[in-house]
Amino acid sequence: MEKIIVLDFGGQYNQLIARRVREAGVYAEVLPYTAVPERLTSGGELMGVILTGGPDSVYAEGAKQLPGYLLELGVPILGICYGMQALACHLGGAVAPAKAGEFGHTPIHYAAHPLFADMTGDHVWMNHVDAVQQLPEGFSTIAGTDLCPIAAMADDGRRLYAVQFHPEVHHTPEGPQLFKNFVFNICGCKGGWAAENLADSLIAQIRTQAGDSRVISALSGGVDSSVASVLVHKAIGDRLKCIFVDHGMLRHNEAREVLTFYRDELGMDVHFVDASERFLSKLKGVTDPEQKRKIIGTEFIRVFEEEAKKLGGADYLVQGTIYPDVIESGAGSAAVIKSHHNVGGLPKNVDFKGLIEPLRTLFKDEVRALGESIGIPHHLVWRQPFPGPGLAVRIIGEITPEKLEIVRHSDYIFRTEVAQAGLESAIWQYFTVYTGVRSVGVMGDDRTYDSVVALRAVTSTDAMTVEFSELPYPLLRKISSRIINEVPGCNRVVYDITSKPPGTIEWE
Repeated sequence: MEKIIVLDFGGQYNQLIARRVREAGVYAEVLPYTAVPERLTSGGELMGVILTGGPDSVYAEGAKQLPGYLLELGVPILGICYGMQALACHLGGAVAPAKAGEFGHTPIHYAAHPLFADMTGDHVWMNHVDAVQQLPEGFSTIAGTDLCPIAAMADDGRRLYAVQFHPEVHHTPEGPQLFKNFVFNICGCKGGWAAENLADSLIAQIRTQAGDSRVISALSGGVDSSVASVLVHKAIGDRLKCIFVDHGMLRHNEAREVLTFYRDELGMDVHFVDASERFLSKLKGVTDPEQKRKIIGTEFIRVFEEEAKKLGGADYLVQGTIYPDVIESGAGSAAVIKSHHNVGGLPKNVDFKGLIEPLRTLFKDEVRALGESIGIPHHLVWRQPFPGPGLAVRIIGEITPEKLEIVRHSDYIFRTEVAQAGLESAIWQYFTVYTGVRSVGVMGDDRTYDSVVALRAVTSTDAMTVEFSELPYPLLRKISSRIINEVPGCNRVVYDITSKPPGTIEWE
C-alpha cells in the first residue's frame, strides 16, 4: 500500500493534512517528528513526506529540528509553515521575523509549477510571524505575497518543496488541489485508498490481535463505538460480549434505542448495566471539566472490569477511539485541548491485556462510510455524535439530577424540532448546554430567576474545524419557546455562534 507520512511538529490541526491526502485517495499517517526512520518506511510503500506547522521559532533554543535521516529517504518532501522554515534552516537558508506578520485570508501569486497545477492563486490562509528571508542553495521562489516574498520554494532536482501558507484548512480554497498535485504529480501516487474499502483488512487485523481471546466491547450506541463493535462482532462472533452502561447522563430514550437495534435486530450479545447512581456519586461536588472526564473514564473501565468478570472474564476491551480523540488528547507534539475518555481519561492500571481500537486512525466521516459498508443503516451511522462522558460535559459546574433533567429535556426538544424542520442531514451536531448561569425573567405576572440554556449547532466534516450553523430564525424562535414553556427551571435560551477554533464543539 502506498502511503504519505505526515511528520508532526506540534501544530494543533495537523491531522487535517492527513485528511486532505486521504480525500485525494492516498493513505496518510501522522507520526511525531522524533519518529525513527523505520516507522516511516514500514507498513507500506513510502511515497512522500509532509512536514507540518508548529508553534516554535526555528531559530529559538530548543526548537524542533528536521530529523537528520529525512533527506536520505529519497522521496519528495513538502514543508508547510513551520515545516518550510525548518527545511530552509536545515539546508542553509535563513529564517527571521517578517517585517509584519500575516494572519487570515491573503492574496498570493503563483509561478508556473507542478505543485500549483490547475490553481488560480485567489487567496490562501496565512498564520505566521517568521518567514524565510534567504533561500537555501538550489531552491527557487515559486510563490509570493505582498508581505512574504518567499511564500513557497522548490528544489525540483531533489524534489523538495515548501509553502508558508496552510493548504490543509478550508480557508485555503485550492488547498485540496495542492495536495493532489503533490501526491500525484510529484510523488507519483496511483491513489484508490478509501475508508469504505477497509472492512476486510480491519476484520483480519482484529482476528489476529484477539486470537482466541474473549473480548468486551464498550458499546455506547454512538457512531464510533457501534462501528467498532460491529467490526469486532464480524471478526470473532460470539466471543464478543457488548456491555452498554447507563451512567445516568444519556439522552432521552438512548438506552432503549441502542438495545432495540444492536441486541434485538443484529443479534449481538449486549448486556445492560445501570450504573447511574455510581457515576453520579463519584461526580458529586466536581466542577472541573478535566476531572469530570477522568472520573468518568476511570469508572467506565472499572464497570467493564467488573462486568467482564461476571461474564467469565475477557482479555481485550474494544473502544471507538478515532483520530480527533487522539490529537485533542495531546498525542504526538500537539498541546492537550481536552482528555477524551477513550484516550486521556483512562486509568493506568487497566485490568485487560489490551485495547482493540480499529478506528483509531480514521476521521468521523471515514468511520461513517465504513459503517455503511458493513451494513449499519444510514440513519444510525449518521445519528448525532455523542461524547462518551455524555451530558456531563454539557453541564457547566457540578452534575445534579435536576440539571441533567433540564439539559436532557431541552436537548430532546431541540433534536425533535430540527428533525421536523428537515435539517438533520444539514447540521453536523446540535445539542443544548446547561450554562450554569441564572437570569431574571418574567412568567405570567411573576418574577423568575432560573437557568439559561444554550443551543449549539455546528457544521463540519471532520470535527477538527467547525462553523456554527445559521439556523432559520423561525426555527430558533420555536425551539426557544418550547424549551422555556416545557422545561421547568429554564427561563432563557441563547444561541452559541462560536466557530472551532477558537472554541471547541462541546463546552467542556
